Amino acid sequence: MAAPVGPVKFWKPGSEGPGVSVSEERQSPAESSAVTVIYNPYASLSIEQQRQKLPVFKLRNHILYLVENYQTLVIIGETGCGKSTQIPQYLAEAGWTAEGRVVGVTQPRRVAAVSVAGRVADERGAVLGHEVGYCIRFDDCTDPQATRIKFLTDGMLGREMMADPLLTRYSVLMLDEAHERTLYTDIAIGLLKKVVQKKRGDLRLIVASATLDAEKFRDFFNQNDTGDPSKDTSVILTVEGRTFPVDIFYLQSPVPDYIKSTVETTMKIHQMENDGDILAFLTGQEEVETVVSMLVEQARALARTGMKKHLRVLPMYAGLPSPEQLKVFERVPHTVRKVIVATNIAETSITVHGISFVIDCGFVKLRAYNPRTAIECLVVVPVSKASAKQRAGRAGRNRSGKCYRLYTEEDFEKLPKSTVPEMQRSNLAPVILQLKALGIDNVLRFPFLSPPPAQSMVQALELLYALGG
Repeated sequence: MAAPVGPVKFWKPGSEGPGVSVSEERQSPAESSAVTVIYNPYASLSIEQQRQKLPVFKLRNHILYLVENYQTLVIIGETGCGKSTQIPQYLAEAGWTAEGRVVGVTQPRRVAAVSVAGRVADERGAVLGHEVGYCIRFDDCTDPQATRIKFLTDGMLGREMMADPLLTRYSVLMLDEAHERTLYTDIAIGLLKKVVQKKRGDLRLIVASATLDAEKFRDFFNQNDTGDPSKDTSVILTVEGRTFPVDIFYLQSPVPDYIKSTVETTMKIHQMENDGDILAFLTGQEEVETVVSMLVEQARALARTGMKKHLRVLPMYAGLPSPEQLKVFERVPHTVRKVIVATNIAETSITVHGISFVIDCGFVKLRAYNPRTAIECLVVVPVSKASAKQRAGRAGRNRSGKCYRLYTEEDFEKLPKSTVPEMQRSNLAPVILQLKALGIDNVLRFPFLSPPPAQSMVQALELLYALGG
């Protein structure tokens, strides 16, 4: 396909017609000359008052009632509702951390566990690592005697269960961002079902996410076989989010190089829009670093022309060291626009305030395993509609925003509804090893939320038998 001539052309569905480029999407002269200010009406409030402004606060008592009366609570919470930071505190305030018990919150990613733990510690006026702590690989910031709210990755939860299979210290476990359906998340879900149904009837589970098949989770954990709804052991609760409208713009025609188009679109937004940070989604570390380098070079060239507003370009991906990851949360002067170039880690796992523009490349890098060839690799595939929706929603956290999708609306309609769970597209040998280490003798009867392909299970067992024989 030949490269399009001129700037990347976007159009907004419902407008007069396609063909609007970022540069043409200018405001009126009166609007252009005005100074746009991101207004936070809660900035002058105390932390406690800010907590009460979150949508989840209205449901505080109802959430505590459901946790008290149901073994499993499935919470569907839109981004920004406060579920990750507030619900653990509600539980602590209601006595679920009394007598040395712990409220645990799992996250699929390290940066989410660290950043949310830091925020909760700030809100409680606590030193991180004492009452509130986190535990990730190679970094245990908790006090066994003092920590009552503990954030940890789902992989670390699996390690804890090897030493304490019944999780005796925990009164409540919250599986956050469950929609990501990582290998460790699905292992934890299956293990916790066995624990609560057979050994720990007093343990409460909360499954929380921004996008989730709620009925599937409710039915998976429900122990009611009578058909009487009043005897259900799991329940669903929906919490509305605090989001603003986001205008979606699609390409008029496909582009051959979304990396180049990401850079072009970012620079056009920077030159033509007043305020608001930019978040660009790419597929992996190499692409992120490439775009960061290109943007830094172009930003320097633009600065030499005398443009007053500068760019601060930051990468964001899972393999980045934690101190580097946390830089995306730092505030910048009003004369600087922040550009975050990220993988899908920024879809729901983290919330960065100030984002008003999102650029979605339309692709994601996923792990894929072919049982016939016994080869596992990372492949770049189109995103799902659910992921595209989450990416666009990042632009509407603080004010109305814009999302530029580097694909056509026709291509969007062809996207799959949701992403295939990692359990159904991965090499299962490590999964079976961990289950065996946890004392699961018959792995074929393990309660998987989404059962993996039989051929993958058989091949993994054959491989482990051959290696151990």
